[in-house]
Amino acid sequence: MCGLAGLALRQGLEPDGATLDALTRALAHRGPDGAGHHVSGPVALAHTRLAIIDLVTGDQPLFAGPAALVANGEVYNYRELREANQLRCATQSDCEPPLHLWRRDGAAFAEALRGMYAIVLQDRAAKQVVLARDPFGIKPLYTAEVAGGIAFASEPQALVAAGLVQPRVRAAARAELLQLQFTTGAETIFEGIHRVLPGETVVISDGAVTERRRRAALPEGGPEVIATEEALLRLDAALEESVALHQRSDVPYGMFLSGGIDSAAVLAMMARLNERPVLAFTAGFDVAGAADERIQAASLAAAAGARHVTVAVTEAMVWRHLPEIVGAMDDPAADYAIIPTWFLARRAREEVKVVLSGEGGDELFGGYGRYRAAMKPWWLGGKTPRAHGSFDRVDVLREAPTGWRDGIGAAEAAAATGGRSRLQAAQALDVADWLPNDLLIKLDRCLMAHGVEGRTPLLDPGVAAAAFRLPDALKVQGHTGKWLLRQWLARHLPAAEPFKPKQGFTVPVGAWIEHVGDRLGPLVAAQPGVAEIARPDRVAALFRHAGGEKHRGFAAWHLLFYALWHRRHVEGRRAEGDVFEVLSGR
Repeated sequence: MCGLAGLALRQGLEPDGATLDALTRALAHRGPDGAGHHVSGPVALAHTRLAIIDLVTGDQPLFAGPAALVANGEVYNYRELREANQLRCATQSDCEPPLHLWRRDGAAFAEALRGMYAIVLQDRAAKQVVLARDPFGIKPLYTAEVAGGIAFASEPQALVAAGLVQPRVRAAARAELLQLQFTTGAETIFEGIHRVLPGETVVISDGAVTERRRRAALPEGGPEVIATEEALLRLDAALEESVALHQRSDVPYGMFLSGGIDSAAVLAMMARLNERPVLAFTAGFDVAGAADERIQAASLAAAAGARHVTVAVTEAMVWRHLPEIVGAMDDPAADYAIIPTWFLARRAREEVKVVLSGEGGDELFGGYGRYRAAMKPWWLGGKTPRAHGSFDRVDVLREAPTGWRDGIGAAEAAAATGGRSRLQAAQALDVADWLPNDLLIKLDRCLMAHGVEGRTPLLDPGVAAAAFRLPDALKVQGHTGKWLLRQWLARHLPAAEPFKPKQGFTVPVGAWIEHVGDRLGPLVAAQPGVAEIARPDRVAALFRHAGGEKHRGFAAWHLLFYALWHRRHVEGRRAEGDVFEVLSGR
């Protein structure tokens, strides 16, 4: 996990050194272990390193003949790539094999990579710059057209900090953020800044994009015919291989453990593969009645022989650090899970530099309740996923958001292809946008704020091949999702009680907001970003009653998030002090 940035300009132009320095400084938190750069003609590459594999010779940029490379993430099958392709590598870095594969295979070089990665390489002989991102979009990569060519970076805020792009908000993306809590597609919330899409490889020649190709995250085809026992054996082999690959590291690692199925499956496999006790971190909350997973997680850890560390997240901690937490979310995802994730990462960094987590289990194995609704035709009570937004029942905005489902609608049409079942289409929809633009952005930014690498072994081509084309009945039975994964867990970690009704993960933001609503509501309403879109008196009233109905709590949280995000990333004001000090301008 690192940070990368740079410029690919037209022939005859030279990158500005001050711009390159500004990009590097803006990404220093992603790579606290060192920095490097390479400038050749109209191209500049910058890198900040979080050293995980090959601590001695793995500094970047990496070079092979006329090609240079910088990367963010991990290529887990780097050893297999070296051996199978007889690559003569100068280092033990996991990121050097892609450089040699580029020289042999050109733009198809990423097809063989297994991992999470954002890669940028320059080939001086071909006069090309190539950008590539992993199929699930685990690692971020952004571009912007600038004077004379194209700039790129691991985070949008770096492009803004370097003065390459002005932080202007796209109204359509703001509507998505308020209603969905994330934004969709290639365009970000910032005018002029675009995402390299998951699985996309982009070729730039003479400062302009000349080729795009896409590698799919999910296997093609509808549900296959497979017996339960065969499916369980295949799943076991896929999980073992993936977790083994995701544990490759030259530094200490641990995992994030909730009381749920996905992280329990990761724990069970890590316990099988590790001789030493697994180090597991769990967060809980101080609000009576809130879903607190620490007791269940402790039971799981004990059953697996793991060492268990808990983090108690209090209301006081949230108000003290929320400006920092939201400040890390430059590509905004108003997911309240950023709160425990940020605190878990802070605690984990005291002992490890790598954590494994269970993101992706619901999407690949069919876990969400909305999938069960999507499986039914409308005349039997079926429902379209994300048909309603957070502000549909809350009258606080000056104008009702419009067009906020356009991106989701386009993704729905793309997902319902290739003979997929209704369930598969709903899963593919989430893999296209919800997963990379909410869950994985949350994991990336919250962990990188503390110099910790997050790995997601369930988001692996082998696991996807074992899970996505399962018959619908091996994913969902009655009111139970992730049926096959639960069956596997019942055999390998029965203490997880995988068929017990799911508690559900919630963060008590509504109760916290209402507790200080009289003070917080007027401060949020007065922020320029919120005042532009919402009625101050109604915002204040919403905050006073945010702890009651769930939809009111969500709406209040989204406005609080947007107020802090806009202040930091659009107005450019630093997040110093607690939430009240920051919002009051003190």
